[in-house]
Amino acid sequence: MNKTSEYTFTILVPFYNEEENMLRLEQELKNYLDSAFFPKTAVLFINDGSKDNGLKLLSDICSRNEHFYYISFTKNTGLSGAIKAGFDNCFSKYVGYIDADLQTSPEDFNKLLEFAEQYPLVIGIRANRKDSFFKNVQSKIANNFRRMMTGDDAVDTGCPLKVFHTDYAKRIPMFTGMHRFFPALIMLQEGGKVKQVEVRHFKRAAGSSKYHLWNRLAGPFKDCFAYRWMKKRYINYTIGSSNIDHN
Repeated sequence: MNKTSEYTFTILVPFYNEEENMLRLEQELKNYLDSAFFPKTAVLFINDGSKDNGLKLLSDICSRNEHFYYISFTKNTGLSGAIKAGFDNCFSKYVGYIDADLQTSPEDFNKLLEFAEQYPLVIGIRANRKDSFFKNVQSKIANNFRRMMTGDDAVDTGCPLKVFHTDYAKRIPMFTGMHRFFPALIMLQEGGKVKQVEVRHFKRAAGSSKYHLWNRLAGPFKDCFAYRWMKKRYINYTIGSSNIDHN
């Protein structure tokens, strides 16, 4: 039996070459579990084929923390692949994710979880972003173009603090780059509503960003057209009656 089925909420932490952040990440997540919205909260790390010492650190961290678990890829697949693996291997009622750089705080999951019962997706909006001017401009351009193409009205889809109903998350058609379109992809589903909540944002304390001009700006432009193609062909159905289930 998958151990996450014993919990109400599972936090996914995808990472790639973040060894400088691992010990701080461990402490921040431990602190959060002491005051978590749901007492039964777990952490699931997804090592996306890191080439540094991250896997060894991760193994040690999980061995000394009861509610910490991990899966590790044999090679790097990208953020969308890591998140999909988290969705596939999560069986709690709710699933969220946070970036390993801790530019958002696990404590702010509690702000999102206040609305989790009513909304299949609750996403953060980074207030007073601490990124560089150039990075903020790139993000603003990409968000504006994405909203025009998808009509999802999400202010900050790149915010790495989100909470999903796990059953909705598992139905998201995942391809490379699709993590940028979670609000729009949830809204394709029956009953798919999205709530946006302001969260805090911090400067990166250690390590360096794995993103550059292509995957922050040019990549999202290309992926918008892939989303439009997918939206026209998305299958959504509701079963009215059936005799397939056992009584």
